[in-house]
Amino acid sequence: MTFEGIETAAAPAPRGALSRRACLTSLAAGPAAWLGLPAAAHASSQLEEPLIDSVRSALSSAVADLAPPEPLFASTEARLLYLRWLGTMSERLRSRKPDWEVRRDFLQTVWYEAKRAGLDVSMVMGLIQVESAFRKFAVSSVGARGYMQVMPFWTRVIGDGDPAKLFHMQTNLRFGCVILRHYLDREQGDLYLALGRYNGSRGRAPYPNAVFAAQRNWFFQERTSAA
Repeated sequence: MTFEGIETAAAPAPRGALSRRACLTSLAAGPAAWLGLPAAAHASSQLEEPLIDSVRSALSSAVADLAPPEPLFASTEARLLYLRWLGTMSERLRSRKPDWEVRRDFLQTVWYEAKRAGLDVSMVMGLIQVESAFRKFAVSSVGARGYMQVMPFWTRVIGDGDPAKLFHMQTNLRFGCVILRHYLDREQGDLYLALGRYNGSRGRAPYPNAVFAAQRNWFFQERTSAA
């Protein structure tokens, strides 16, 4: 398993793109309705499965370094693009996180961890919306914790065994993105199946549908000036 650098990582083209489009076209509710939801619609229940030593080692290495997320940019334009994304997403998230510094730190960390794992940032934001409604200390009925509703067994399998750390923002986002990347690799790029595996409902439509719908709230479209 390879996690690419911040400057070069890109979301993979999912083999399940047709399934994804089918899910999106079946949803009648607009994006604004999702932003008003008071709580998560679905909570994760990742299933503990045996991992071969090489995969366990790769996952452990991927979650080990928790240095502060400081984005690096290949050019000034790349940095400006990120800042425009940050400003746009900050406005959309204001009702959930009124404090600017809290909002900025959260968005910066989501962006950093998603890019680090080669995931689409808008998809990760949609997943967080569905999983926890952006609540840092959310706990599901099966014990999943934090923004990305990570099951505690993961800290034993690939971490230091302390599930309390899943309430630390960067730790939770790091685990969630690494786990989703792992599932995406297992499903050979099929995002529909990977999301189902993340939720413990592989092959069933409600959870991927919910994430794809919520993702639309977090798409970023650069404004282009007319010629």
